[in-house]
Amino acid sequence: MNFFKKIFGSSEAASDEVNESEYAGTSAQNSHLSLDEQFIFNFKKNGGKFLYCENMGELSEQFENILEENDWFEQEVLCYEPALFNLLDENKLFYIAPAQPKFLLASCENLIADEGSILFSSKQIRQNKPNELPANIVIIATTSQILPMKSDGLSAIKRKYERDIPTNITTIKYFEKAKDEDFTQYGSVAKNLYLLLLEDL
Repeated sequence: MNFFKKIFGSSEAASDEVNESEYAGTSAQNSHLSLDEQFIFNFKKNGGKFLYCENMGELSEQFENILEENDWFEQEVLCYEPALFNLLDENKLFYIAPAQPKFLLASCENLIADEGSILFSSKQIRQNKPNELPANIVIIATTSQILPMKSDGLSAIKRKYERDIPTNITTIKYFEKAKDEDFTQYGSVAKNLYLLLLEDL
């Protein structure tokens, strides 16, 4: 996906240091942006932390950087996906029946561009509601998971699982507490969320 290479150049710049002036304005004003650009703009506007990874080596390195930044080494982690256990084992993190997990490590169903949200199902978070999850979340997703709207995400779940449609389909959209009283965030819980976005297109 040339767009990410254009923004970040080499892997040394693969963080969320996107030029803010390039993304100034509202979503309506930015409707001319590509799908990927829309997602990044809205995700960052919601307070999410974005780290682009060209390959699995970079993803592992960025994950270690997150652990170091937050002093999360040798801590308890909530993770329900066996495919991610290796990443936790490599960093000596404890995920068997955690009593007080420091963060959730998960994949997701899709990334929703028009609202900059992350779409989950019971495959990633079981039956937990967003407010029952740890305050800190690290998500691993791929560029091919970016879809225009939530309805596209729901259609993708139907196609992916066919007869075994997961339950507890939900989105997390706010990644920092509102600075002012914002009625759009009423009833939602802000999460400190890192997105490790792996290039797969």
